[in-house]
Amino acid sequence: MAYTTIDKPSEHFNIKLTTGTGSSQAVTGLGFQPDWIWGKRRDSTGHNSWFDSVRGVTKGLESNQTNAEFTSTDYYSSFDSDGFTIAAGASGAGNGSSQTAVQWCWKGGGTASSNSNGSITSSVSANPTAGFSIVSWTSDGSDATIGHGLSSAPQLIIHKHRTGTVQWNVYANVPGAGTGGYLRIDGNNAWGSNSGFFGTAPTATVFSPGSHSYMSGNGNTNIAYCFANVKGYQKIGTYNGNGDADGPFVFTGFKPAWVLTKTISTTSHWQLFDTKRSPINEMDERLKASDNSGEDENLDRDFYSNGFKIRNDNATINGSGVAMFYIAIAEEPFVTSTKIPATAR
Repeated sequence: MAYTTIDKPSEHFNIKLTTGTGSSQAVTGLGFQPDWIWGKRRDSTGHNSWFDSVRGVTKGLESNQTNAEFTSTDYYSSFDSDGFTIAAGASGAGNGSSQTAVQWCWKGGGTASSNSNGSITSSVSANPTAGFSIVSWTSDGSDATIGHGLSSAPQLIIHKHRTGTVQWNVYANVPGAGTGGYLRIDGNNAWGSNSGFFGTAPTATVFSPGSHSYMSGNGNTNIAYCFANVKGYQKIGTYNGNGDADGPFVFTGFKPAWVLTKTISTTSHWQLFDTKRSPINEMDERLKASDNSGEDENLDRDFYSNGFKIRNDNATINGSGVAMFYIAIAEEPFVTSTKIPATAR
C-alpha cells in the first residue's frame, strides 16, 4: 500500500476553472496562497502563461514560446491568501467576456529566501513537503551549482533564461539517457543531447544548469521550476506505449488530479489532462503546454485511484515501443497516513 505524509493534496496544488468577465475578479477557495500560476485559455487559442511570486505577479513567461519575460498588468493583480485576483481587461488570463480558462496553481514557500548551497547564491521559494520549488539566480559564465531548496534530488527541472529570446530547457530523469540531455517545453522536439545542458545529475541540495550560454551565460537572469518525487502525492517517471487502444496502465500510488506527458525519442507536443476539466472517465479534454491551441477532445485516458490508463493508440501518448515521460500530481493519495483508501472516480 502507498502511504503518504500529504493527506490533502489540494493544500499544495489545486486547479481553478474561470470564465472571463473583462473586469477584475477575485478567485477564492483555492486553499492556499499560490506561488506559481500556470494559466491557459480553453475555448480558443491563447498562450500558456506562467506567473510566480519569485519574479513578481506582473512578470510573465509563456511555455509555448521562446520569448523573453514580459511585464503586464493584464493577467493577475495579486496572489491572495485563498486564491488570486485576475486583473481587469481581456488580453490576459482568458478574462475577455465569456472566455473560459484554466489556472493550475502551486504552493511554494512564499517569499523567496536566499540559498547558498550552490556555487552561486539563489533565491528560492520551496515547498519540500510537496517536492516543488521555484529558483531564481544570476549566472556568472561558469558551470555553476544552484541550490534548489528541496529535500531530495529533483527529477524534473524546467528552466528559462528570463531576458533572452532562447529556448526553454527541461531536465528529466529519463532512464538510460544519462546527463547532458534535455527536452524543450516550447515545442514538440524529441530528446536532445548537449553536454552544456544539465551535464551533472542533481543532488538533494543542488543542480547544475550546465555550461551552455542559454543556461549560464555571464549576467543571465534565470528561473527554474523543480519537482521531486513524493510518495503518494507526486510521481515523475516513464512508461512505454503499446500502440493499442487498450493502452498501458501507469501506477502512481495515488488518484491523479493532473498529468503532463511527453514522448522522449519522437516529436510530439506536451499533453495536459486534469480532473477539473474532465471530471469523469474517459477523459479527453486536452491542452498542450507547448502550443497555444485551445482545448480539444482527443487522446482518451482514465484516472484511477492508484494511477492512470491510456485509452488511445495515438503515437503522442501511446506509440508502440515509444517511451513516454510523465509527471502526475495527486487529487487523493491511494491510502492516507491514517489508512483511508482513495475513492473511485
